[in-house]
Amino acid sequence: MNKRVVITGLGVVSPNGIGVPAFLDAIQNGIPGIRFMPLYRELNFSCQVAGAPDFKWERLNNYISEVTLHGLKGTNIAYGLVAALDAWGDSGVDFDTDVPRWETGCIFGNSIADTEAMKNVIMRVDNKEAKKLGSRVVEQAMNSGVTSYIAGRLGLGNKVITNSAACATGSQAILMGYEYIKHGYADRMLVGSTEYVDTYVYGAFDSMRVLSRKFNDRPAQASRPMSSSAGGFVPGSGAGALVLEDLDFALNRGAKIYAEILGGASNCGGQRLGGTMTAANSEGVTRCIEQAITNSGVDPRQIDLVSGHLTATVADRQEIKNWIKALNRSGDDFPLINSLKSMIGHCLSAAGSIESVAAVLQIAHQFIHPNINLEDPNPDITTMISLDCLPFKMIKKEVNIVAKANFGFGDVNSCLIFSKFN
Repeated sequence: MNKRVVITGLGVVSPNGIGVPAFLDAIQNGIPGIRFMPLYRELNFSCQVAGAPDFKWERLNNYISEVTLHGLKGTNIAYGLVAALDAWGDSGVDFDTDVPRWETGCIFGNSIADTEAMKNVIMRVDNKEAKKLGSRVVEQAMNSGVTSYIAGRLGLGNKVITNSAACATGSQAILMGYEYIKHGYADRMLVGSTEYVDTYVYGAFDSMRVLSRKFNDRPAQASRPMSSSAGGFVPGSGAGALVLEDLDFALNRGAKIYAEILGGASNCGGQRLGGTMTAANSEGVTRCIEQAITNSGVDPRQIDLVSGHLTATVADRQEIKNWIKALNRSGDDFPLINSLKSMIGHCLSAAGSIESVAAVLQIAHQFIHPNINLEDPNPDITTMISLDCLPFKMIKKEVNIVAKANFGFGDVNSCLIFSKFN
């Protein structure tokens, strides 16, 4: 069975916009969502800026019942719920059902349970007050809490899975959902990922000395992929969600279609040949991209845009080299390439899903979003690909095929090929 898979719904909670209309406006106009965080100065972090969604807890009143909302503490779950339910509403499918939706499943990625919420558990247990924790703790402590909340709200009856693959989580979740539909195991999948970078997660990254620390007084300029002055990544939070459907299933119900997924691939470099827990094996990366292209049945020269992982670290240069090798394109022949992280930072497990929503919107609305903070392109990069491949401003142009990839800690890789629907 080899079914075509299309995207019929989108939802996003991003540092630079909550909801597709606000997010679309932000990425078209290069509006950043990175802000100074006074708490991080108080905690003596070296990096004191973050990509933080302007999220009000009261928003959840429009998504879940008062009973469900009462006692909910996990911010990662809240982000995921809003993005997922917005995508579901955008797809035009009814919210209410009396029976399980056997044809629809969910794969939604996550990194760890909200450690801010878990702090309460630890303190209560250490103080011998476990009986005061209540009955809602476990569902928020388990890593699969986000998919459990989503599936319960929508009555999803097919496969419901929480995946976790570091920074490749979001794109991997989309790929897995695509594969289930392609092979006939489901007609519809709600896919995506969520991340809340709380103080404990943030502090762990800050201790690694991989975060931006020279722009605390200029937060909007702190995330600088492919720039000579890039000094590390900026952690971000949020969630992205997509509704995927079998093409015939979508057409039969008259659904609008944003784009099509032609294929993808996911692998691991095995932490060999230069790959480590924190660095990618370049052969693994190029193999992943090449396999995604092969599985999609496209020629590398058909790719109009590369939506890179590009985190504003020393790895940016090597990533460009990997793309050049995988596509066999360089110089003026290289496709346009951008990094959403210039606007929102690195949303870790949510990076792939939020960036995929951006990729799909660029296809649907026929534009290329800018790379902001790229006043000083890294000459090691511009000697490999033309400066014209790095858009500084939004470009209105025909976008038919986008390659979207993410590479994560543990030497894990994932790549998707999105296409305009024909």
